[in-house]
Amino acid sequence: MKKPPMRRPFTHLAAFVLALVALVQLLRLMLGWEVVIQGHSVPMWFSFVALVVAGGLAATVWRESSGGPR
Repeated sequence: MKKPPMRRPFTHLAAFVLALVALVQLLRLMLGWEVVIQGHSVPMWFSFVALVVAGGLAATVWRESSGGPR
């Protein structure tokens, strides 16, 4: 008999936060927002890398917490 999937509210929250980070990175790329940290400009390619990493982690965490295919 198959057990019902466990409820994991923290992992759903983590997936939401990671998806939000990915969305902000996408907005930065689309709108051309400049980011300067201590006088150094952060290149746009960094946002592309952050978008891919955060989006991938969000999808992985969501799939894992939802009991999807592994």
